[in-house]
Amino acid sequence: MQFRHLGKSGLKVSAIAYGNWITHASQIETEQANACISAALDAGINFFDTADVYANTRAEEVLGNALESQRREDLVIATKVYFPTGPGGPNDTGLSRKHIMESINGSLRRLKTDYVDLYQAHRFDHFTPLEETMSAFADVVHCGKAHYIGVSEWTPDQLRAGHALAREHKIDLISNQPQYSLLWRIIESEVVPTSAELGISQIVFSPLAQGILTGKYEPDKEPPAGSRATDQGSGADFISGWLKNTEVLTRVAALRPIAEDLGTTLAKLALAWVLRNENVAAAIIGATRPAQISENVGALELELSDDVIRKIDEVLGDAPNRNYATVGDSSPKQRLT
Repeated sequence: MQFRHLGKSGLKVSAIAYGNWITHASQIETEQANACISAALDAGINFFDTADVYANTRAEEVLGNALESQRREDLVIATKVYFPTGPGGPNDTGLSRKHIMESINGSLRRLKTDYVDLYQAHRFDHFTPLEETMSAFADVVHCGKAHYIGVSEWTPDQLRAGHALAREHKIDLISNQPQYSLLWRIIESEVVPTSAELGISQIVFSPLAQGILTGKYEPDKEPPAGSRATDQGSGADFISGWLKNTEVLTRVAALRPIAEDLGTTLAKLALAWVLRNENVAAAIIGATRPAQISENVGALELELSDDVIRKIDEVLGDAPNRNYATVGDSSPKQRLT
């Protein structure tokens, strides 16, 4: 396992992080989730990412129960706050002081820990003053309930403003959690340079584009049985947009010879490409089977030459989304209830 500093901090995280979005308490049963977490620990992963909104708090519970027997000092546990949880009352969402203070207590209870290493704003809140949000995060850190703070899917301007306020409150904003993969590169032109300047790392989600970059989904063919695309509980919704894009599926299939020439798989190739970015501290993987963990961790052994990178870009052409203007679009523009 490789370990990398998270932002400008002294905290080291495994380059492969284990996340439980749309898997725990959703796609897979608790016993299977426990097996995946055990496999992650065996592979040397120390970084576990979740959020209170995943399965409406139940994913945190699964993770907390599975990690309870582990030495807490060996773990880096991250969770997030913003989206509606509970019954969805008027204050059950956003980044208000009230919601942050109540949410951290709930997350700690479910995760069975006295603190989280990283507490993240799951999106930018357009309806709460940023000063209120950062002041609340500072109180969470100063009372020992979190060590560091991070954000997710923030724009460069939002990162600059949040970073400045964090410094005023004497806390460290050290990470941003965006989507990033061979097919989704919107952070490269502005978010990554701004983050590098500020001492903020990327913790990227969907590095395999919801499984599209594993090569299991082929053009004009039905999705494999048991795959995310067939999971009507939640997985199918998130991957449906990719599956409708025949050109993307065709170009991904054309990457297979590059992977085969390297003696590796498409999944490892895609993960190695993401981790090649110096501003990426960790790539978050999910899993429904323990074997997927060791497969993905194998990407750390793969070094991609400039020639390989050129071949990948030639194959993908204009298929990747590089539209910087869409950064921050996933932060709701109307208040959620």
